[in-house]
Formats: sequence, structure tokens, C-alpha cells
Amino acid sequence: MSRRRVLYLIACAAGPTQYVDEGVRVAQGVGWDVCLVLTPSAARWWEPRMRELEELTGHPVRSRYKLPWESDALPRATAMLMAPMSCTTLNKWGAGIADTLAIGLPSEGVHMGVPVAAMPYFNQAQAAQPAVALSVERLRTQGVRVLIGADGYEPHLPKQGGAKTFTWERAVAALP
Repeated sequence: MSRRRVLYLIACAAGPTQYVDEGVRVAQGVGWDVCLVLTPSAARWWEPRMRELEELTGHPVRSRYKLPWESDALPRATAMLMAPMSCTTLNKWGAGIADTLAIGLPSEGVHMGVPVAAMPYFNQAQAAQPAVALSVERLRTQGVRVLIGADGYEPHLPKQGGAKTFTWERAVAALP
């Protein structure tokens, strides 16, 4: 009996999150049961249409830590994908700051044997910050598959991103 493949798709407040429903559909199309986790800022973007995402995934959309007496609302993840990952989230995660559920889940998950991949979306000016290379290296050392550069997302020129053309297929294909 094979175990159900449950993906936590974790999205930050980066341009492609406007189209995270497309990312859900791509993952579902290759057999994942998708649970969506949004950063608090990304959740604000989807607030008027949150019900749409819940109907699409069949799960509640999470954006904050549960209270101690609340039950887990999502099934256990067999893989996690943070996409799109903002520069801010990359650097907070790389520094070990898990102040949001969206960072806390993969931060723990990778050390509990859950495969974790992350594909960023930010511009070349943000990518030039010295903290970015350090954060990418720190996450890779922990076992996170960071999809930046030739094997993932190439940072775009400032003010010239293509949020609508984010390659959800490439991000999902990086999962085991």
C-alpha cells in the first residue's frame, strides 16, 4: 500500500503568488494532494478569494501558527515546496528565524526527513545582497534543494519580473 503524497506548497508575498492556484493545479496534475500555506502578507493578497483556494485544495489554507489547544488542520507532509520564495523569506530562513508558519514548517521539516525544495522569485538587485548567497548556502547545507540560477529561477532585472510566467512546472518537478 503506497502512502498518499502530500505536498505543502508554501508561498510568500512575491509576484507569482497572485497565481498560486496555477501552482496548485500543476502539483495536483502530477498526483500531489496539495495543502497550501501562505505567509501572512501573501494571505492578505488572497483574502477575498481564500474560499476558492480551499475548494481547489480540499484543505484549509494556513497562514499562522495554530494555538496550543487546536488540532492539526492538515495531513502530514511527504514533501514541501516553497515557491515563490521572496528574498526576505530566504534570508530569514537562512538565519534560522522561523517567525511565520511558512518558514517554521520547512525549517523543521527538512530536519525531520521531509524533502524540501525552494524556488525563489526576486530581482537581481535583491540577489546581489551578500546575505542571499550565504542564505542559499546555509539552506543547501541543511538539505534544502534551493532552485536558483541554472537549475531554477534566474533573478530578473528590477521592475521586469514575469510573475505570470513563473515556472511552476520546474518547481514541482524538483520534488522527489
